[in-house]
Amino acid sequence: MDAKKRLQSLDVLRGLTIILMIIVNSPGSWSHVYPPLLHADWNGLTPTDLVFPSFLFILGISTVLSLEKRIIVDSKQKLFKKIFGRAIKIYLVGLLLWVWPEFDFSNIRYAGVLQRISVVYLICATIFIFTKKSNQLFLGVLLLTIYTVIMVFIPVPEIGKPDLSEPMMNWANYIDSQLLPGILWQKTWDPEGILSTMGAIASGLFGMSAAGILKEYKESKSLDQLMIYGFILGFSGFMVHYIFPFNKSLWSSSFTLITAGISAMLLGTCIYYIDQKKIKKGLKIPLAFGVNPIVAYALSSILVSFFYSDFFLPIAINDMFMNTFINLGFPAKFVSLIYALLYGFIIYIPTYLLFKNKLYIKL
Repeated sequence: MDAKKRLQSLDVLRGLTIILMIIVNSPGSWSHVYPPLLHADWNGLTPTDLVFPSFLFILGISTVLSLEKRIIVDSKQKLFKKIFGRAIKIYLVGLLLWVWPEFDFSNIRYAGVLQRISVVYLICATIFIFTKKSNQLFLGVLLLTIYTVIMVFIPVPEIGKPDLSEPMMNWANYIDSQLLPGILWQKTWDPEGILSTMGAIASGLFGMSAAGILKEYKESKSLDQLMIYGFILGFSGFMVHYIFPFNKSLWSSSFTLITAGISAMLLGTCIYYIDQKKIKKGLKIPLAFGVNPIVAYALSSILVSFFYSDFFLPIAINDMFMNTFINLGFPAKFVSLIYALLYGFIIYIPTYLLFKNKLYIKL
């Protein structure tokens, strides 16, 4: 399988993750959301919890595919400068989206989705250019092992034995409260905080290892290997969850493993239908999102001020939409979902125009 064919499969899967990310982040009302479209309150796993780790898994694969040719023509030092520059740009966009539209720089959230993406990209890309390919899977497992030992077994200052059944009694909360500056999403800790980034980096590393599988085997064999790889990761996550429960907020080791496993098998499914069976119908929408993922995500965040508040308009459009259709007798959760889908379609319009004109914006 050549890189070009794999890339379309990868773009489709990436696009689907961005679409789902926008839908789950943009209900008509947070008071009326179907349970599968919500994150688990703490320990547990919902379909929504799969979205972000799938994106990071794909990021790991894309990092390998994009850097493998560049590393031949560019020196490692020059390539690292480009990687570092791109990571900084992504991080700054994350900060910009947080302060938009008030631009209150006294209340900045230094952690966040794009901020985490930038850190994972920086570390994974650096590992790729400075270490052997065989080390990627090993480093991912090592990172999760260290993270598990810290979170499960090492006593927390002033608390003692970690308690993973609630947010306040673990090392992630302690380190965020002590070291993470700015606004924290959960006041004393952040779901994109410092220590939990270890798990997120491992998600990227498992994706890098998957890229190696796709490159080393012929088409028929690579798919089998990828599915087996996904099953092993998922099964490992299921076993680990008995000591370190599935937890998206902590990006727990079990969560990292099982979501990486599911992502690998989803990618295998995309490869099977798109590359082997040549099924191309209905791919324009996910492809449009998939080739410009950061743009789509940034637009969905920027337009919140227009569609979810009265900052620019005299009324919050989502409230008006919800009230109108609920008063007509439609179920509130259904109306909320329809609004999210319509919001996603609004984001699709500019992303499709970019896709149609073959404009791919990379930070």
